[in-house]
Amino acid sequence: MGELELEKLTNGDRAIYIKQLINDIDALERMLKENKFQKSPIHIGAEQEFCLVDDAWEPSKMASEILQEIDLPQFTSELTLYNLEINLDPLKLGDRCFSEMHKTLDEFLDKAEAAAKKYNNKVLLTGILPTLRTKFLELDYMTPKTRYQHLNETIKKIRKNDIELHIKGVDEVNLHHDTIMYEGCNTSFQAHLQIDPDDFRDSYNWAQAISGPILSICTNSPLLMGRELWEETRIALFTQSVDTRASTFYLNEKEPRVGFGRDWATGSAADFFKESIVRFRSLISADCESDSIAELDKGKIPKLKALNLHNGTVYKWNRLCYGKTDGAPHLRIENRYLPSGPSTQDEIANMMFWVGVMRGRPAKYKDIHTKMDFKETKSNFFNAARYGMAAQFYWDGELISSQDLLADYLLPMAFRGLYSMNVAPEDAEYYLSIIENRIKSTNGSRWIVDAYRKLQKKHKKPDALKVLTATMYQRQQKNYAIDAWQLPRGDEIVLPKEDKTVRDCMNPRTITAQEADSAELVLRMMQWNNIHHLPILNNDLDLSGLLTWTDVETYLEDPEKLQLSISTLMKKDLITTTADASLESAVQLMESNSINCLPVVIGNKLIGIITSNDV
Repeated sequence: MGELELEKLTNGDRAIYIKQLINDIDALERMLKENKFQKSPIHIGAEQEFCLVDDAWEPSKMASEILQEIDLPQFTSELTLYNLEINLDPLKLGDRCFSEMHKTLDEFLDKAEAAAKKYNNKVLLTGILPTLRTKFLELDYMTPKTRYQHLNETIKKIRKNDIELHIKGVDEVNLHHDTIMYEGCNTSFQAHLQIDPDDFRDSYNWAQAISGPILSICTNSPLLMGRELWEETRIALFTQSVDTRASTFYLNEKEPRVGFGRDWATGSAADFFKESIVRFRSLISADCESDSIAELDKGKIPKLKALNLHNGTVYKWNRLCYGKTDGAPHLRIENRYLPSGPSTQDEIANMMFWVGVMRGRPAKYKDIHTKMDFKETKSNFFNAARYGMAAQFYWDGELISSQDLLADYLLPMAFRGLYSMNVAPEDAEYYLSIIENRIKSTNGSRWIVDAYRKLQKKHKKPDALKVLTATMYQRQQKNYAIDAWQLPRGDEIVLPKEDKTVRDCMNPRTITAQEADSAELVLRMMQWNNIHHLPILNNDLDLSGLLTWTDVETYLEDPEKLQLSISTLMKKDLITTTADASLESAVQLMESNSINCLPVVIGNKLIGIITSNDV
């Protein structure tokens, strides 16, 4: 499927694609009926997404050049120019497969690091890059591939509105955006486990049932743009970033394209794919130039390209996938909720824990869809995303803490599952001890939150985020699991003053008043908060004026002035700056105009204030 084909599609082409999609379902059902699927040996696989940062610890723009420098088929591009992905070859489940995968992953990341170094870049493993901000979510940071452009245009066309982002945690993010670039904020370690098609229903439902507890110990994405949100903010962010449902005045019963699902699986794998086609329109279509039924008639195993293309734009957190291994078809579950990082040790441990629990399912949990309420399972998943290790779960009719469920039930289950697959005991003990230590101490998201809060005691938020990112990189380079990471001291990097921007020093939490407010109220607000500069907004919430204490402190003794609206006293001829202006230019602007304050704006909208004290 070439990129040009995506641009040339007409309604007729789309009709051909839909026909191919239906043929693929028919072929899948036939292969299931004829027992053609590989059932053993069982394979595992993984995909590693990672971030690229520049010398300032901010998102890079060099992914295409670095990808070309690496020049290996296992590496591929992602949505943004600061992310790349490694596709690890599948391995037979057993013996030392996890340590073998770990070794291969480290070798690939070393190659990426060496290539990135030539462009003054570094490779970072993290669920959401701390130094991301809106600047890096514009279209000039999108990888120039037709697939991404087409996906972006299609989602915008379906929604007919900007994409809305609203996530509440300790802090809150409430934004509108006109592209799908927020999807590129999410970086994951996607684990794959082959399953027996005859056991599809129970295997998939079990994967759903354990998702919450597994996620709770693996969270690593608590920050977005300097805000503390969910312990695994990726879950909310990814859901909203490619949501094709527009907000309306009417109750919208449609299921989100990114989601956990709405009920247990009850049929075959073919039934599962059929439901996906019914519920979600294909966002990308192409002439896959194949007839799956004809290939089966010739004794060949089809690739089901149209079905895989559709499946690639439906983002279940546990996604069912079709593929071929050694010429035989197989089914696998792709675990998409595991975040990237904090270290490769942690990632392999997360994967092993999940695989062990999947394979160690006790007989009592057969037909789990008859024993657990699906909504409790779904609630467990979102509780884990919000609260991580602080979550409580509904399990076996009881409310149980994350630590107790993991340590007393799932960890022993994982050992049994791995040993049943003849995984080397030294591998099982090494990686599962990482999970055990994490249960007793901290996981990635809690380390990031604690580190960020500590850094903010000495640094402004932008600097704290850079030091945090640098510290994460340094800890990853030492190859320690997260439970051994020390919190940052705060001096891990030198922050050069000559490179600072207004954003690095401004105060984004600014007290404001409106033009119609009385002078007495506004002056009291300044007095009560001990502030010397207060921006004034008009009815459209645009910046329209500024009050400075030196200009107005005498008005407190003038009763007549106090009764006026503040619009009569404020300065209207304003000198402003932008967040990305250099700090040096802001200082020169204040000095040349003999002022001590600059409002920071985007157009007419106030986003902060910088004073001589800040610099």
